[in-house]
Parts: sequence; structure tokens; C-alpha cells
Amino acid sequence: MSRKWTLHEVRQKYLDFFKAKGHTIIPSASLVPENDPTTLFTGSGMQPLVPYLLGKEHQLGTRLANSQKCFRAEDIEEVGDNRHTTFFEMLGNWSLGDYWKQEELPWLFEFLTKEIKISKERLWVTCFEGDPAFGLPRDMESAEIWEKLGIPKERIHFYGGEKNWWSRSGHPENMPVGEPGGPDSEVFYEFTQVPHDPKFGEKCHPNCDCGRFMEIGNSVFMEYRKTENGFEKLPRRNVDFGGGLERITTAANDEPDVFKIDIFAPAIDALEQTSGKSYSNALHQRSFRIIADHTRAAAKLMEDGVAPSNVGQGYMLRRLLRRAILFADKLSARLDERFREEEKRFRKTLADGLRHFKGLSARDISGHDAFLLFSSYGFPLDLTLDLAREGGIAVDIDGFSQEFEKHQEVSRAGAEKKFRGGLADTSEVSVKYHTATHLLHQALRDVLGGEVRQKGSNITPERLRFDFSFPRKLTSEEVARAEKIVNEKIAANLPVHAVTLSLGEAQKSGALHFFDEKYPDKVLVHYIGDTLETAYSKEFCGGPHVQNTGTLGHFKVSKEEAVSAGVRRIKAIFET
Repeated sequence: MSRKWTLHEVRQKYLDFFKAKGHTIIPSASLVPENDPTTLFTGSGMQPLVPYLLGKEHQLGTRLANSQKCFRAEDIEEVGDNRHTTFFEMLGNWSLGDYWKQEELPWLFEFLTKEIKISKERLWVTCFEGDPAFGLPRDMESAEIWEKLGIPKERIHFYGGEKNWWSRSGHPENMPVGEPGGPDSEVFYEFTQVPHDPKFGEKCHPNCDCGRFMEIGNSVFMEYRKTENGFEKLPRRNVDFGGGLERITTAANDEPDVFKIDIFAPAIDALEQTSGKSYSNALHQRSFRIIADHTRAAAKLMEDGVAPSNVGQGYMLRRLLRRAILFADKLSARLDERFREEEKRFRKTLADGLRHFKGLSARDISGHDAFLLFSSYGFPLDLTLDLAREGGIAVDIDGFSQEFEKHQEVSRAGAEKKFRGGLADTSEVSVKYHTATHLLHQALRDVLGGEVRQKGSNITPERLRFDFSFPRKLTSEEVARAEKIVNEKIAANLPVHAVTLSLGEAQKSGALHFFDEKYPDKVLVHYIGDTLETAYSKEFCGGPHVQNTGTLGHFKVSKEEAVSAGVRRIKAIFET
């Protein structure tokens, strides 16, 4: 194939295509969910749109599309094969009670086969086989549409709820009462040049893990709600499509290795030059892929305000960087200078870990010891296995897995406690705190100057947390002045308004926004005051707010602290 698609070309083709189909192009949300404390990262294109998929009206209409940047921490151990990455972009289009299967599937087929020239002979699809126990029918409608489009019956496979059903809780039997969900139809690309590996089963099929097939897109048809007695139809059905941009580009190039698309070329080339090793050598490919993915993901997280730390998002960033450092050492390669400071810290930890390993190497390594190396010294299991192999000693892998699962259970329980509630549930108190962040943002700019810019926020019914750019610790007088201004605006009983403006009008109004974000042609601006021109606070924001500041209560800053270099954090509460 002479024509090689770039990531940018495929992304732009997709957005232009769905814009022509009447969709409003919306910006990508941050990798750090701004007001959703239920998760550390944005992991799918639909995640920022959940409130609208559940029934809230979107100010930009019923047809939306975008390319959403995503990070999936659970995929970190999978990186190293030809398709998994922790950071990726998800192409998405949504119908909020508008079009249905008869439009979605032909549009997707047209984009893939006409716009980016993928051969329909390489496409396979899967549909929901139904679930008689819950009265959920086999999705023959989608199958018949695919067949009319030219996908023969032998390339249309049916799978159950573990593969072709979507809900936030997975399989239909796991869904709580009231939860929405529906069947989905996935599209796979077949790399005919990749032979089937019999160790994954006698026959190959779209969901086989041998590498011959790659999923490139999934259309979810959200039309059911779980009830006490089974399922009922939703009053408004939605379409939610998501397709990995990197994977679609890979398929468009008929190249089974996602790390051979243009976005990874600079990293691969730099690693080859500094290491003297070749990516084409199968012995080194896993290391090349892990470094290329982890450094790209780390850079994207840092762009969205994440700094290395031992907790939350910062812990995952630190883990990415340290794994990249370990595999760079295997290649004798150097990393980007942006990661030098973390590398210095890790070298100390690594030296301690190697000393600890030497103390264990007189005997076989237990699962507990292998997990200690992982949790305390940052050794991934494969590094422990490599060192053990060199020393001719065994490692209890099953024991490590058990320790790791126990650790995950504790982490999940802690996360549920830490991230309970939040603006995602739009509770009354959370909405009040959201409005208060707007007042605090402007008050900090009044006290500290225009360099103050929001870097993130996290809201629960107990408090607000607001991160902002500023180079030093605030004095107690500065904190007190900002607090006083917020309470003055609360006492003034200022009205809170929302208005939809063209992007140019919104920017001209002086409404605060993230300058590195891409915005649609029309945006929602919330302003606090009598008019847009005289408002005390005005920001690009689509979230819920109170109608009047007088309902907020007395505002009190409880803590001011550093988050990372150049970023400060304020926590505040309403006193009763």
C-alpha cells in the first residue's frame, strides 16, 4: 500500500464527515475529569457525556462528535503487544434521542470504506446474541443492516453480554435497577497477513486474541433500563459510537503494528539512535513499545496538570515514568529531558530495590516479596522475573497475583470512600460548591493578578478543591482577602445566568476558559451578575449552578497547599 495515513488526517476526516452529517464538534475534555470524583482519568469518549446520555439536555444539540483524549491505567500491563496503549484518542459520535441504527451503521461504514478507503473485504462485525433470561432479543436489526451494506453473513458474528452489551456495570446481570444499557455492534479489521496462532483456539474469530483481528469501533445502542423484573425500554434512546483513532489509522494503513503509525515514529527513531538497537529486532520490540507509549502518555498527563506523586493521578504518572526508565535501561537508551527529575528520584529507589533483591536472592522469591519489590521499590513483575532468571531462582507468580488482587481490592474500597458523591450526581450541595469555584477563581485573580488560571477542580458534598496556576505559597493575608471577596459576592445575592454564544462572542466577552482547549462554534457561558458586560465572574462552563449566590452560605478556606511546581491548591467549605 503506497498511501499512508497520518493520525491527524484520519482525525480530521472523521470530524469533517460527521460535521457534514449535522453533528456539532465538541472539544476534548481533560484527561483529569474536572468535576467527576468517581474516577481518576477520562478513560472513554462517552465518559464526559454520561449526564446527557442519561437524559440531560445538551446545549449544543442532539448530534455531537469529537476526538476525546483518553488514558486507561488498567491497560498498562498489556502494553508491549502490537495494539495496546495507555493513552489514546477516541473518535466519537452521539445521537441524544435523534438518529438510530439505520443511520449510524451506514455512516460508520461509509466513513471507513469511502473516506479512509478501508477495504470492506477486511471488515468483520459482531452483534448482540440476546439474553433470554432477561427477555433481551437477538440484535437481528443491526445484522441485517450490515448485510445490506455488503458484509456477508459469515463475517457477522454474535456474542453474549460479556462482549456485545454495554452498561456502566457490564453484563446485564450485573446492572443495578435503574441503570441504562443496550446492545452494541463492534467492527473489526482483519490483517490477512497475520497467521492464526492455534494456542488461542482451533478457529480464529473477531474476538480471538491471536493478533489477526483488531477492534476499531463500537456502536452502542442505549435503549433499555434495568427494572426489578428485567428490562424496559428507555423513553429516549441514544447512540454512542467510540473508535480508537490510533487503531483506525493502523487499519487504514493495513499495518498490524499500531506503533508503526506516524505519531510514534519520532520516539522509535530517537530510541534507535540513542540505543544503537533496531525496532525491527523482535528481542527489543516490547521495550521500544513500552517506552514509546509510556513517555507519550506521561507527557499528555503532565500537559493536563498532573505531577509525579505517591497518590492518585500522580502515582500513575510516576509509575509510567519509572517503567519507561527501566525499559530504557534495558535498551541503554536515554529519555526525554522532561523526565530527568523523576529519573533522579527513581535511581535512588531503584538502588535500594536492587539491594533488597540481592538480600532475597539466596532463596526463591515468594509472592509477598515480589509484591513488596513492586509496591515499595517500583519493580514491575517482569523486572523481578528477569533478575531472578539471571540468578537461576524461581518467583511465586501466583502468590504475587494474589497479593496484587488484595492490593486492588483495598485500593478500590479506598477510592469508593474517597470519591463518594461529587458533582457527577448534581446534588444540591455539590452544585453550590461548583458555583463557589467560579467566585473563588475570580477572587484569586483579583488578589493575585491575571496570571491565575484554573488547573482543575474536584467537588464533593463535603468540600470544594480548586487547583490554579501561581508560582508561590499564598500569604495568610492573601487567602483572607480572597475569602472575604467570595463572601461579599455571596452576601450581594448576585444572580447566576447561562447564555449560549458563538465562540468569537464568548471570547470577546472576556469569559475565562482554557486557552489550550479546542472549543466548538457555540459555547455555554455562565456569568454571575446582572448582565454579561458587568458580571463579576464569567467562564466557559456547561455544568449546573445555583440561581443566586445568596443561597451558598458562608465560605471558608480550610487549606492552601502546593500541588506541583507552579500549581497551588485551595480546599474550602461552607460553614453552617
